[in-house]
Amino acid sequence: MKKKVFSLLLASLVGVSALWSCTSDSAEEEDAEEESSAQTLTVSDPDYYTRFKGQNISINVYNWGEYISTGADEGTLDVNGEFEKLTGIKVNYTNYATNEELYAKLKGGAASYDVIIPSDYMISKMIKEGMVQKLDMDNIPNFSYIMDNFRNQAYDPTNEYSVPYTWGTVGIIYDTTMVDIPKEDIDWDLLWNEDYADQILMFDNPRDAFAIAEIMQGYSLNTENFDELEDAANKLKKQKRIVQGYVMDEVFDKMEAGDALIAPYYAGDALTILEGNDSLDFVVPKSGTNLFVDAMCIPTAARQKEAAEMYINFMCEPDIAFANIDYICYSTPHQAAYDMLDDDVKNSPVSYPDSQFIADKTTVFVNLSDEANLKMQTLWTDMKSAEDENSNRWIVPVFLIFCVLLMIFVLVRRYIRRKKDIF
Repeated sequence: MKKKVFSLLLASLVGVSALWSCTSDSAEEEDAEEESSAQTLTVSDPDYYTRFKGQNISINVYNWGEYISTGADEGTLDVNGEFEKLTGIKVNYTNYATNEELYAKLKGGAASYDVIIPSDYMISKMIKEGMVQKLDMDNIPNFSYIMDNFRNQAYDPTNEYSVPYTWGTVGIIYDTTMVDIPKEDIDWDLLWNEDYADQILMFDNPRDAFAIAEIMQGYSLNTENFDELEDAANKLKKQKRIVQGYVMDEVFDKMEAGDALIAPYYAGDALTILEGNDSLDFVVPKSGTNLFVDAMCIPTAARQKEAAEMYINFMCEPDIAFANIDYICYSTPHQAAYDMLDDDVKNSPVSYPDSQFIADKTTVFVNLSDEANLKMQTLWTDMKSAEDENSNRWIVPVFLIFCVLLMIFVLVRRYIRRKKDIF
């Protein structure tokens, strides 16, 4: 299903590449025809994208892994490549694995980025700490395509700092040939099921991992109660002895290859993973989950703000937004892109759960207080350290016992030899 709709769109877009570039050279036209039809997409205002041509400008974009259409598969779009051809602006594109990694990188000042795509609660935190700047919406007219229900969100109530990119929920990927539980009965306790010891993967970031434990313990996903946070940490400690590994993007290779049987992950990535292994399925646990929104922002230290706003506007072009979302399989807050989707995608309870489920069974993260964030991070670090200690805790005692036994053996042997020599 993925990329199918986009491929049909590409096939139907004939001749509109003139909006992007014009040439009278027939040889060049023939070469262009041989190139991917992904180049024949339209933009609303081609002139808008020419203002930095020939100025040797570049922007640094920092995004999650596996979170943009790269053109790697036939018939799909290289989003960054098309932006570079259209604008003359070079895109230096790098990835991070967690919101916390992104935050630490920016906070430490180790690198300068022009566009970042954090999640809701992290956007709120960065706004509070002055780490992102207000956008000039005159440079992002395509914000008009963002659905009303994704505007004025708690993390950015005035829509001044961010433009929604994707949204989704968290659930469980599992191997249907090995997990003998009806889909409708699967809940988060599957991740603690000892029958699947050493075949379970877990999030390698505190907010997502704690959220699962908090749901199981009946707490709010936004709790700041230290006792509840400690209880959730203890729940995670009980799980760690049956966890094969704490992962983020590594989940793709491990689940597709069958190296693990169960893993929590984001719905969009899960749908991509399912394409690589027919034995896998995905379910949003019946007791509830996190609903997240990831949005495009510009850091305060950005060096190319106007070019960054151009990039954000480009990502909101209907054809671009659709090509992108069709490839990465996440849910879109972009009305025009949503309208282009197949009905089976629009009706998918994974990609677009109904409003009643969202109201009853999902919670959006909010930025916790500094004290609660520090407490969670400390508990997480302690839990991970304990995990490392548990995996090695018998090495030293066993080694010491072995040395003592070896010493006893050597002494006894010497004693026997001496006795033989005497007699």
